[in-house]
Amino acid sequence: MRVVVSVGGSVLAPDLDPDRVAAYADAIEQLVATGHEIGVVVGGGGVAREYIETARDLGANEVELDQLGIGTTRLNARLLIAALGERATVSPATEYDEAAAGLRRGEVSVMGGMTPGQTTDAVAAAFAESVDADLLVYATSADGVYDTDPNADPDATQFAELSPAELVEVVLPMSRDAGASAPVDLLAAKLIDRAGMRAIVLDGTDPRDVVDAVVSDDHSGTDVIPADAEELTDRANATEQS
Repeated sequence: MRVVVSVGGSVLAPDLDPDRVAAYADAIEQLVATGHEIGVVVGGGGVAREYIETARDLGANEVELDQLGIGTTRLNARLLIAALGERATVSPATEYDEAAAGLRRGEVSVMGGMTPGQTTDAVAAAFAESVDADLLVYATSADGVYDTDPNADPDATQFAELSPAELVEVVLPMSRDAGASAPVDLLAAKLIDRAGMRAIVLDGTDPRDVVDAVVSDDHSGTDVIPADAEELTDRANATEQS
C-alpha cells in the first residue's frame, strides 16, 4: 500500500526532542518493513511559529513569513531524514515529481512546505494525490475531527467517520477563524474531496498509533472514507453474509 503521512512539527519534534524524532523514524521503518511505500510531509510546529512571530514584530510581510515557515518545515524534514539514514531521500523534495521519484526508487520520500500561502496539510494532500496514494494519514496534536473546537467547547463531538465532502463542510466554518480549530485545513480537505481519497486524522503523539492505523486499520481518530469505498465495503460485507 502506498501511504503518505503528514506529521505536524510539534508532533515530530516538540522542543527538538531527538528521542521523538528517532521514534518516528522507527515507526516509518516498521511500515516499510511490512511492505508499504511511504512518503512523509513534515510541518513546522512551534519552532516555525516562534520564527514567524519574531519576524512579524520586525515588520516582515506575509510572503516573507510563509517563507520562514517553509524553511522551518524543511529543517524538521532534515531531522527525520537524519534519523532514517539511507532509507530516506538525501534531502527534502521541493517538487512533487521529485518526491514521486523517491518513492519509485524505494526510498522514504520526505517533504516539507512548498509554496507561500499553502500549509503542509495541503502539501500532503497534493503529494498523496500526485502519487495515487492508497491512504493519507494526518498525525496531529488532535485526536480527530470534531464538530467544534474541543479546546474551547467541552461538548464538542468527535466524528468517527466522514466522507471527503462532509470533511469540507466541517472544516469550512473553522477556517474562517484562520483555521485555528481545524485539524486539517480547508485546501487540504478540498484536495481530499477532489481526489476521492481515503484519509485518517489522528493523534500522532505516539508514533506507534500511526503504525497501528496503517497496518491494522486500528485507531481512535476520524476516518475520511470516499463514497465509492463505502459502497465496495458494503458489497463485500453483503457477499460474505450471503
